[in-house]
Amino acid sequence: MPEKKIWWKHGVVYQIYPRSFYDSNGDGIGDIPGIISKLDYIAGLGVDAIWLSPVNMSPMFDFGYDVSDYREIDPIFGKTEDYSTLIKECHKRDLKIIMDLVFNHSSHLHPWFIESRSSRNNPKSDWYIWRDGKKGKYPNNWMGEFGGRAWEWDEVREQYYLHLFLKEQPDLNWRNNELRQAVYEEFRYWLDAGVDGFRLDVINFFVKDKEFRNNPFAIGRYPRPHDMQKHIYNRNQPELHDILHDIRSILDGYDSRMMVGETFADDMNPAMPASYMGDGSDELHLAFDFSTMFLQWDAKKFFNSINSWINAVPNNGWPCHVFSNHDQPRSMTRFGKRNESESRGKVLAVLLLTLKGTPFLYYGEELGMANRHIPKKHIHDPVGLKYWPIPVGRDGERTPMQWTPGINAGFTAGEPWLPLNNNYTKVNVQTELKDEKSFLNFYKSLIKLRKRNDILAFGSWEPVNKGEDDILSYRRIYNNRELLVILNFSSKLKKKIPVDITNRKVLFSTHRTADSIVGTDENYIYPYEATVLM
Repeated sequence: MPEKKIWWKHGVVYQIYPRSFYDSNGDGIGDIPGIISKLDYIAGLGVDAIWLSPVNMSPMFDFGYDVSDYREIDPIFGKTEDYSTLIKECHKRDLKIIMDLVFNHSSHLHPWFIESRSSRNNPKSDWYIWRDGKKGKYPNNWMGEFGGRAWEWDEVREQYYLHLFLKEQPDLNWRNNELRQAVYEEFRYWLDAGVDGFRLDVINFFVKDKEFRNNPFAIGRYPRPHDMQKHIYNRNQPELHDILHDIRSILDGYDSRMMVGETFADDMNPAMPASYMGDGSDELHLAFDFSTMFLQWDAKKFFNSINSWINAVPNNGWPCHVFSNHDQPRSMTRFGKRNESESRGKVLAVLLLTLKGTPFLYYGEELGMANRHIPKKHIHDPVGLKYWPIPVGRDGERTPMQWTPGINAGFTAGEPWLPLNNNYTKVNVQTELKDEKSFLNFYKSLIKLRKRNDILAFGSWEPVNKGEDDILSYRRIYNNRELLVILNFSSKLKKKIPVDITNRKVLFSTHRTADSIVGTDENYIYPYEATVLM
């Protein structure tokens, strides 16, 4: 009997930033009806699930990551009924839907916080993290991710409240059992509504040190005061494991549901995100390791990062991989090089879709979309506004999806909420669908290969070449059958290669003809070649 495929393990997940995907009503902001209208395109890519960045009710101080009502959809994106329609239309197309839930903090306008701040003895007084100052000073030295101190004085309670992000994003107190149970009910609400999975924002921040000890200072010079500390007391506390056990038990009460955690490690050590998978069956189903997003273009560094991550995952666990998202510059920008960006992008695509683990694609990645420089007057991101020009913020990776070469790239009939990338007349869905050699058709073919080949779904990952001489190669092995993936990170022809590829059948390649057999005079690797061989 062939092994049964599990959608979140063996499928491909497509991340959508809703504000930027497709605008159905001409207000310049993408919305849920717009996503519904593009589901046939998404299904046509061959992906198995979509993950939407937050669409809950929000005053939008951090573009949806400050939730004021976890059960309502913000009118910017449509109606709550539109989300129900989205779930149904996804399921009609055999697409699963992953909802982004933000439970480290809420909006300062959430009813929970309004009640919590009303007095020191109200029923929700302890649902957020309140502290008296020390001799008129801040409770401790913790700094906010988005600038300034992580504490804000509240005139009503005459106390400080903790906010690891904006002051409009007060942190929930996960040490309070009533708060925990209230949050668990939010999970059940959306599970009952038909959501298939959850992406949990900054989950390793949920629990803070019980004694609120000062963080020690980091060695070195950093552009942000926040980065000058080692964050050992405001994240990664051991009590988080109990919480994840609880949430996993809730999800396990439903069929085929999952959760993936955003786990950000200062030192890029994969042991931290892997730890929140428990034994692989009792905490997170998947955890993000972001170490590849901070690499230089170097085959050895990619190997070391990927190898460390796969080996850190518990025996019963499963890795996932991501090269682009809404918080970091797109991979085409990070790894691009003049006249070589497309070649490098295709090497990355083959790497992402042939590794052991679940691949996550970011909207437009399949087109080869890159960041756009956003002038200061158009910056919306609070990080960009606070720290401009270092860093420039996250707007550059959130520009509108490029659908056509026409006005506003076919994204909106109005004024786009962010400026479009200037290359949209060439890099767009309409143009690339017609070009057999386009990025879009390259990705579609890769995803098709992955879906029809059980070795890529279930097989082990065994390195052959570990980045020496700019070559990364590995075997995927399943039921005594193997595939060989070989990637040249260099613009140079490689005549000395680590494994004999003669007489192997080409399944997919940037340079060779599919279904051809490698001849004895072809045992070399082309510049920026990415090939899958049987």
